[in-house]
Amino acid sequence: MSDSAQTTARKNDTLLAIILAISLGHFLNDVMQSMLPAIYPVLSKNYGLTLFQVGLITAVYQMTGSVLQPVIGIYTDKRPLPWSLPFSAAFTMAGLLLLANAHHYYMLLAGAACVGFGSSIFHPEASRVARLASGGRHGFAQSVFQVGGNTGSAIGPLLAAIFISRQQNISLFAALALVGMVILSFVSRWYAANLKKPAGSKAAAAPLPDKKNVRKTLFILVALMFAKYIYLASMSNFYTFFAIEKFNISTQAAQYLLFLYLGGIAVGTVFGGPIGDRIGTRSVIWFSILGVLPFTLALPHVSLPVMAVLSVIIGMILASAFPAIIVTGQELIPGRIGTVAGLFFGLSFGIGSISSVALGKIGDITGLQTLFTICSFLPLLGMIAMFLPKKSH
Repeated sequence: MSDSAQTTARKNDTLLAIILAISLGHFLNDVMQSMLPAIYPVLSKNYGLTLFQVGLITAVYQMTGSVLQPVIGIYTDKRPLPWSLPFSAAFTMAGLLLLANAHHYYMLLAGAACVGFGSSIFHPEASRVARLASGGRHGFAQSVFQVGGNTGSAIGPLLAAIFISRQQNISLFAALALVGMVILSFVSRWYAANLKKPAGSKAAAAPLPDKKNVRKTLFILVALMFAKYIYLASMSNFYTFFAIEKFNISTQAAQYLLFLYLGGIAVGTVFGGPIGDRIGTRSVIWFSILGVLPFTLALPHVSLPVMAVLSVIIGMILASAFPAIIVTGQELIPGRIGTVAGLFFGLSFGIGSISSVALGKIGDITGLQTLFTICSFLPLLGMIAMFLPKKSH
């Protein structure tokens, strides 16, 4: 093998290692986050919480994550902060320890807020690292990065079902934050070294495309995010309660159902980015949002075994859209990687937070069966994807 070929091979190996490392960091970050909805039945029992109060915990967590992410993304596009990555894991660890040792409802809110702060710091810079290490395969890198998070989100409820029988056991998950700090320190070292290269500043100075087209496409993408994340909020926060009420199953059994749903999301994410690289992000987004409609309509009305299967299918189809949305946005506004990542990750948190409170209130008034029936029509909003530019890849 020639010297240049060996150098290229070593570079590709390094890039893949960084993508896998940031994906693992995303995995640990989302394991710690996703156990929060999974322990809602435990917290509800300890504190006598209403669905509205449960939704408020999610709102605090997701609002702290949503409001800061675009701000951090805009700031770090101008002044990247590589070493903020391990710092984000430290914030999450503090939140978990607060949740484990809370003696009042307001301490639960404070712990949820710290977990949200950790996410708001992590996602914009981590998404930038994934793109920087992509070697031009942006959809692939984004999918690998996303699948780490989605796998963590799927496993979190399973680990919660196994290890968290009481509130104090939440502190066990704080050990994952320490592992995350070590891994993210390795990533930060590579990231800081690569920021010194001239190519980074050239990318940041890339000109913006037509503003009218940018505004139109961003509006459509945001509308699609609303359809996707309001439905996801209903599943992530209230699916366990719905299953317990409808089929009279145990909390642990309901957490396993949530695990199946989130596992479907993890699997779907693996294919969303690479498929988008091949056939275009527009096609992936269209299928993901609108194609899930028949399954969401059926979910509230089927038997327990069928509902378990539908949970996986819904998760898989919905998940394929997010890598495509991120890549579309980042290509739409070159040089604004952190801004776009912060905007869409922040939107996912913000939409989830507001809708969690609203859906919780609706569920308190109408009942969970009616709530899930209403939410099953949300993917109809996916029809707006027909107005996306055809050359979005």
